[in-house]
Amino acid sequence: MNIATLDTPVGRLGVAEEGGRITRLIWDAEAQGERTAVLEESLRQLADYFDGTRTAFDLPLAPAGSAFQQQIYSAMRAIPFGETRSYGDIARDLGVPAQPVGQACGANPIPVIIPCHRVVGTHGLGGFSGAGGVETKIRLLKLEGAYSLLL
Repeated sequence: MNIATLDTPVGRLGVAEEGGRITRLIWDAEAQGERTAVLEESLRQLADYFDGTRTAFDLPLAPAGSAFQQQIYSAMRAIPFGETRSYGDIARDLGVPAQPVGQACGANPIPVIIPCHRVVGTHGLGGFSGAGGVETKIRLLKLEGAYSLLL
């Protein structure tokens, strides 16, 4: 596994690549292995995102997870920059209960790039699997201009 790192407003992020595809995003990671073209591009896109010049990621992804989790990851990727959906919204769209949706969001191995921070509870923010928990989720939502949710 190759890992490249980038210092961001939410901490040092490590992007892990295997076989030419991004498999994980890791907080407080250390670089290791080869710095591949895919890793270089992922760092460029993350830097652009945190600079406010990128609203969507275009990277080859291979997140680990069950078929159900893959459905949830796809649903999260479809949420536009600066918008949110509730766990219930995603559950209703997929015809499944909301609790497993929340569990799949929590298992997301590539947060930020697969934007689980854009999924919120009906009566609150819900959790966040990345370092810093809900505080990091709030910072990402503010970065995207999702202020109305936070007021």
